Amino acid sequence: MYDKKNISMRRDEDGAWSAYVSDYSAEKLWAKLKGVAVTVGCEGIRNVLRLFYALEAPNIPKKVKMVIYGALGYFISPLDVIPDVIPVVGFTDDLGVLAAAVAFVSLYITPDVKARADAKLADWFGKEIC
Repeated sequence: MYDKKNISMRRDEDGAWSAYVSDYSAEKLWAKLKGVAVTVGCEGIRNVLRLFYALEAPNIPKKVKMVIYGALGYFISPLDVIPDVIPVVGFTDDLGVLAAAVAFVSLYITPDVKARADAKLADWFGKEIC
């Protein structure tokens, strides 16, 4: 099984990977979510959680993991196309990247992954909000 430590950042047989992969860590992700969950909203957090839980799927291909690490790293990174500190539009690019990643890896977002993400959302926001 691959993990982020075993994935090369150089161009290799799988293609060129985003530098944002190196920004990803579960600890950084949870810290970021704590600070921006209300701003990003339910759908953005749902996408983050679905990608996060999809990483745990058995036999997930390296390319799919790279897309997930890159998208979550982009979300975590303060250095992106539209800086997160800009009111209203700061997370627009992040949400687009997350939505594109979810679409790309949709085959690995199983009903179990969806259920885990939705359970976490309900725990954080309550069922009536999300």
